[in-house]
This record gives sequence, structure tokens and C-alpha cells, in this order.
Amino acid sequence: MSAPLAGLKVLDFSTLLPGPFASMLLADMGAEVLRIESPTRMDLLRVLPPHDRGTSASHAYLNRNKRSLALDLKKPAAIEVVKQLVAEYDIVLDQFRPGVMDKLGIGYAALKAVNPQLIYCAITGYGQTGPYKDRAGHDINYLALSGSSAYTGRKDSGPLPLGLQVADVAGGSLHGVIGILAAVVKRQASGQGDFIDISMTDCAFSLNAMSAAGYLAAGQEPEREGHALNGGSFYDYYQARDGQWFAVGSLEPQFMQQLCAALGKPELAKQGLDQRPEVQQALKAAIAEAFAEHDGSHWQQVFAPLDACVEPVLSFAEACKHPQLKARELTQSVPLKAGSSEVQTQLACPIRFAEPLPAARFAGAALGAHGAEVLAELGLTEVQIAQLRADKVLA
Repeated sequence: MSAPLAGLKVLDFSTLLPGPFASMLLADMGAEVLRIESPTRMDLLRVLPPHDRGTSASHAYLNRNKRSLALDLKKPAAIEVVKQLVAEYDIVLDQFRPGVMDKLGIGYAALKAVNPQLIYCAITGYGQTGPYKDRAGHDINYLALSGSSAYTGRKDSGPLPLGLQVADVAGGSLHGVIGILAAVVKRQASGQGDFIDISMTDCAFSLNAMSAAGYLAAGQEPEREGHALNGGSFYDYYQARDGQWFAVGSLEPQFMQQLCAALGKPELAKQGLDQRPEVQQALKAAIAEAFAEHDGSHWQQVFAPLDACVEPVLSFAEACKHPQLKARELTQSVPLKAGSSEVQTQLACPIRFAEPLPAARFAGAALGAHGAEVLAELGLTEVQIAQLRADKVLA
């Protein structure tokens, strides 16, 4: 099939997680992605453990299907190469702090002058404006400032480091892809490019969703274990006798009735809809007591045939083997190099179309692996490419 984004060309200046995850999704869906990397300042993702056959597993995954061109952007000749590339590319993805690309001479204004149809997406911690625009941060900081950390976790132990990079991925990466694809549609109608300002903090703030609606419209401040979905009701995790945890989401009456019958406590079902805190806490205690009477294997057998919104908490290794996730083919074998018989198992793209996406061509490439190939496509001769290497413009 022709992949949905076949024909789109992306210049990716990003590192670590947010930008690379976004450009990986674009590449999975058929876009041609070229990473512009520094030959002197390594993307730390390249050395992040664990390693598989000497290569960071995270880097190999996040940079699959992407070519790599290593340019020293502090050298004028490198800037000229970028401008030549931009004339032929649709999208630039930038993850530097605001103003860095402008200082290099390849910010949006400079590149738009080369290609007026260019779509430029900048993913940053705090956005292009505001008093924090130049401030450093990580996922945990963006979640803290967005208000969401204040009502996650437990009252007696405080907020939790989630493990998932919510602000980075659900915030920066996914919103970046949404913005890029919206700009592509707009360009099809207008012929004009666009600048997309993605702040991971902004996006994390918007992910507050229902809690934000409750506060902004009704003045109800979300608190830790203070509402039905964050531990303030029976909607929670419960531990079996052997330590196995179970997620109970039996909110609707028909699910609550099945839950309570399975636990041998059908009389509890009527308490499910009573949102008084004292009732919910008593209900939680009764459910916890029931789960603690048997091992996890018992409860898995009990709930497997029921449609009660109760599932075991799986390790990632167990999730990989779960029949539902296996049926959805959420992992794939990716050649370590194009055409290689050596493969690495990676997460697959979760977006499904009527026809399957093309198979992944190769895992994340070595630094500058495609430099000569890319420059030759621009029309540079072997002598010119050799001179760029001699001048340390190109790695």
C-alpha cells in the first residue's frame, strides 16, 4: 500500500524523547524522516541503557526508519546544507529552547524565506512565550506545574513518579503530530506553511480534562483521593493474598453487580452509586478484604469470563504475552540495518488503517550513517562531500 504520509519529508532536529517519538510516528506512517544531528554533542539517548548488541534499545526504537545526517550547525557551510534541504522538505521539527535555531540562522523566519510552504513545529518545555520560556525542565516538572501532580498518588504519601512520560509523549509528541498533520491539511487548501508552538506544560495542563472542567466551571478543586477516579471511590487497585494487584473499574451498576457477586458479597452492590466519602471508604475496605482472601490465580479465573471491568495488573513482560495485545500485533521485528537478517523486537505503531502500514525498514542508525547518501541526493559531488568532512562540517 501507499502509506498514509508517503511523500511528506521531515527534517528532525530533536533529541531524547518528545521530538523523536513524534517523528517516529510520522515515519511509521510513511513520512521520510531525516535526523540532523550534532557530530560533537551526542544525543544522550544513544548511550541510554539497556543496550542490545552494543546499541541503546531506546535509540534503536525511537529512531527507526530515520536517516541520520551529522552536521556541525555552528559552521556556515552546515547552515547552507540545511537551507538546501529545506527547499525540498515539508516539515521541520525543532526541540531546542526558544531562539536557539534563530541564533544559528535556521529559525522559522529564515527557513520560511527559503520555502514559504514549510511547516515548522517547535516542541519545548514551556513554549515560545512567557516567563518560563527559557527555563529547563523534565517531564516531572511539567506535570508538577500543570496541576496534575497535586491530585495523583495518595494523601499520606503524596504524588507518584508515574514511570510513563506523560508530558513528553502524551503532551509534546502526540500534540506535535496533531499540530503537524493539521497544518498539512491547512496547507493543502491555502498553499501556506505554518509555525506550530507546542509546550509540553501547556499540553499536560490540557490533559487535566475533566478535573479542569470541574474547577473552571464549578470551582471544585481536584484533590488527592478526592474524586471517583483518583482513589476517592472504590475505583482503585486491590491486592490478592499472594501480592497480585487487580484494577477494579466497575463503575456502572451492571458491572458493580458482577463484581460484588464474584467477591461473594452481592449486598455491597447498592453502595457503588453512593458517593458519600464514608460509604466509599467502607466499600473499599470490604472489597480489599475480599480480594485478600485468595491468591491472584483464583481471582484471575473468577473474573476472566466476566464483563465486570476487573483486570490483573500485569508486568510489562506479562503484557507482551497477553492474548489481546498479541492479537493486536503490538510488537514487531525490525532489521538492525536495512536488508539485514539481524532483527530487534520493538513496539509497533498502534495506529491501524484499513490496509497495514509498511514493515519497518531499519532500527535507529549510527550517527551520520546517511550523510554521503543525503548530500549526493542534493547534488553535491564526492569532492565536495569530502571537503565538508575535512572541514569538520560533516561527520
